Amino acid sequence: MRRFLSRPWLYKAFKKVVVSEKQMERFVAQAIQPEANSRILDIGCGPADIVAFLPSSCAYIGFDANPDYIEDAKRAHPQRKDAFSCQMVKEATLVDPGTWDIVMANGVIHHLDDGEALQLFAIARKALRPGGRLVTLDGVYTPDQSWAARWLISRDRGRFVRTQAEYEDLARQVFDRVEPHVEQDYLRIPYTHLVLTCWNGDEA
Repeated sequence: MRRFLSRPWLYKAFKKVVVSEKQMERFVAQAIQPEANSRILDIGCGPADIVAFLPSSCAYIGFDANPDYIEDAKRAHPQRKDAFSCQMVKEATLVDPGTWDIVMANGVIHHLDDGEALQLFAIARKALRPGGRLVTLDGVYTPDQSWAARWLISRDRGRFVRTQAEYEDLARQVFDRVEPHVEQDYLRIPYTHLVLTCWNGDEA
């Protein structure tokens, strides 16, 4: 499955099956909350499907460790082809640190061990302007989730799916203000997601 989904066209086909446009729109509206002219940095952007759901006026940069994803993102979004780069999280070179309104890391943290996750949180905080926020989205184990959701999450490509408390503990080592939110229906299949919103300072 890991090799299967590392191919952009297969990953995108799989994603179309499990997530609808309305669900993507709801996730962006509820969790990302982009505004016109927002500056958005996307860590682990994959083929950058989310760009289609952002305001066209947003300043956007995305990076991912998979070169095939990056090439696919450039083909899919030719008007933004210079906005994508192939980088590892730990090797990421920030453009304009301290100026980004939103940093996204969708489906990334559960692929990282604790040390790598802390590096991501530190990179995000360095990137954000005062009052900016990091938004993460990952599969999570919760006591009340269905057996089907737990079974599917246990077979995720990511080897570091955590409990809500474990994700929060990592985020709070870097950010003072962390707001968690559990979602059960961002996909067409049974799945439990944790959204963390991490603020750089107290400004909302």
